[in-house]
Amino acid sequence: MPLTAYNVKTKEKGVVIQNPVIHQTKKGGYMAKGTCEKSGATLCAMVSKDKALTAIESGEAEKDF
Repeated sequence: MPLTAYNVKTKEKGVVIQNPVIHQTKKGGYMAKGTCEKSGATLCAMVSKDKALTAIESGEAEKDF
């Protein structure tokens, strides 16, 4: 299941994040960050710990923490 986010530039919901990288916030949350295939805009989405670790283990996303 691909990681999706809201694209602020085009106002689209459920846009698939290309080349996602999982970051951990200062407060311990997880964030998926990547780009939009259509507009090239940067996309960010807060994700749960389970979803973040599943994406990393499946090879869908890179780890940056």
